[in-house]
Parts: sequence; C-alpha cells; structure tokens
Amino acid sequence: MRGSERVDADTLPDLEVEETEWGGMALSLGLGLALSTLVIGIRPQVFVPFGLSVLGSALLGSLLVPGLQRWKAGQVIRQEGPQSHRKKAGTPTMGGISFLPVGLLVAGIWSGWDPQWLAVALLTLAYGFVGWLDDWLVIRQQSNKGLSPQHKLLLQVGVALGFCVYLAWQGIPTGLALPGIGTLSLGWLFWPLALFVLVGTNNAVNLTDGMDGLAAGVVAILLVGLGLLHRDPELSVLAFALSGACLGFLVHNHHRARLFMGDTGSLGLGGALAGLALLGDQLWALALMGGVLVAEALSVMLQVGYFKYTKRKTGAGKRLLRMSPLHHHLELGGWSEVQVVGSLYGITALLVGLGWAWWHWAGI
Repeated sequence: MRGSERVDADTLPDLEVEETEWGGMALSLGLGLALSTLVIGIRPQVFVPFGLSVLGSALLGSLLVPGLQRWKAGQVIRQEGPQSHRKKAGTPTMGGISFLPVGLLVAGIWSGWDPQWLAVALLTLAYGFVGWLDDWLVIRQQSNKGLSPQHKLLLQVGVALGFCVYLAWQGIPTGLALPGIGTLSLGWLFWPLALFVLVGTNNAVNLTDGMDGLAAGVVAILLVGLGLLHRDPELSVLAFALSGACLGFLVHNHHRARLFMGDTGSLGLGGALAGLALLGDQLWALALMGGVLVAEALSVMLQVGYFKYTKRKTGAGKRLLRMSPLHHHLELGGWSEVQVVGSLYGITALLVGLGWAWWHWAGI
C-alpha cells in the first residue's frame, strides 16, 4: 500500500491488523529494553526502583482492566477525530490510577519520604485528581466533553498557584539557567513563567495522549532524561520510578490499547514533569527534551489561531494541518499509528541525547 494512501484499520485484512498489533508490541518492548539498558549503563543505582515500578504498574494494570470493564468505564471518542479511532470507543480509561500511584510510592519508599518528593507527589496527585474528575464526568455523561474548558483551566491554575506558593516558601532561585551560558535573572517575572510551565505542560501531555502508547512512551523517555540530569538524588529517583511506571503501563497501552491513561494519567504526568523541572532548575531541559510535547501543543494553537484568522478575514476558516494535534496530521497523511508513535519516540530520544550532550559540554 502506498504511503500517500490513508490507512483505515476497519478495511484492513485481519492479518494486516494483527501485524500492526505486533508492531505496537515490538515498539513498546524495544523502548523498554533501550531505557533499561540506558539506566543500567549510566545510573545502575536507580535500576531497582525503576524495575519495581515497571512490574508494579504492569501488574496493577492487569488487575484494573477487568474492573473498569465491569464498571463500563469506557472512553467516549470525539466525533471530529479520525474515523479509524471510532473503533476504540469503550476501551477502559482512567488508566492513570494504574501507574501514577506505583511510581510515586516506589520513589517515596526509596527516597525515605523526602520533602521534595512529597511536594512533587502532591502536585502530581492534585493534577491527577483534576484529570480523574474530567474522566469521571465523561463516563457518567457518556460524552467526550467532561469538565468545561473554563472549569478545567481554573482548577489547573489553582493547583499551579498552590505549587508556586510552595516554591516561593522554599526560596528557589528566580532565574532561568542555561548550561554553558549562564543564568538569566527574571525576578518577579519568574512566577508567571512557572505558572505557564505548570499549566502548559499539563495541557501539552494531555494533547499528546491521542494515540496508543504515544504519551506514555514519550514521557517515559523524557523522565529518564530529566532523571539523568537532576542533581537532587531523591527527585532523580522519582523521575526514574515514574518512567518505569509509564513503561509498565505500556504493557496495556501499546497498539492496540486495552487501557487508556485518560486525563487522570496525562494531567498527572504533566504536573510531575513541570514539578521536577522547576525544583531542579531544568526548565531548559524540559523545553528541549520535551520538544515533541511542545510541537503537539503548538500545532493546536496554530491550527486554531489560523482558522479564526482566516475566518475573520475571508469568512471561511482554513486549516494549516489536516487535523491537530500533530500526530493526527501525520496519521491522516497515511502513516499508521505505530509509525507515528515510533517516529515521535525517536525524536524524543534524539532530543534527550542533545540535552545530555549540552549538559556535558557545559561541564556540569
């Protein structure tokens, strides 16, 4: 089949559908082996919490899937999405409750319940609760609307403000560090930036969670990158434990997924990433290594902005992309889900490598 033709799984022969499922499994297995090898080779002392999180998350997910199926906690697929995704309707969601608690608990035990761990854990759980509330409303109403955008943003900003108060109380430096270049003093401007990072990372992970295994794998790679750079050993353990938990979740979330992370997982992971970056003075690393998350969020902003602009100017809105976020644009261009996910994994790994090289070049 030519790459320019759009692939719809509903019309594929059974053998080809089976091949895509094996492709998703192989992709997740390859990612797990690659990250495990990296952890053993560079940071062997954290392999135990990393490995325990993988196993614990995979096991808890196995126990959770039947319960969610009995509860009829199935995902409602938005009508304006790709047609090939409609067959995913009814797949259990709220999968964040299968891996976030595991990663947080393992890291807490391993770090001796460190106060910094507690701060990021509470931030993660607070955002996870906002996501759970959204998922619960989707299931209850059998509509993909959930929380209204205004209420969801208000809750996200509220949690972010609470964490900013904690950062101010801790007296963290209000500057933007750039390895090898120096620190840009921001003063009071640091706090709007911190607020933007917290809310923006939340929504970026949420937007990326639109294909089987995409958000979980991208964030797992990114967390390893942040963990390798983190100077606080307790928070480094937290990053690796959450990365392992994401890998364990991929056992159930790879194509074709038996469990979705839902907003419970995506918002919780967004909070964890932002909290780790802010406490570790690693906003530069989050922006660079998380380039896929940035691109996914920007694709939506540009799509909406361009559509509104052209509609105001010409009376008929036009689109920059076939569909946003970016992964749907690629999918509607003829890429399979496995191809899109694998490519974005590769780009994230490359960006993590660039961040690691920059960090070493700076002599840190």
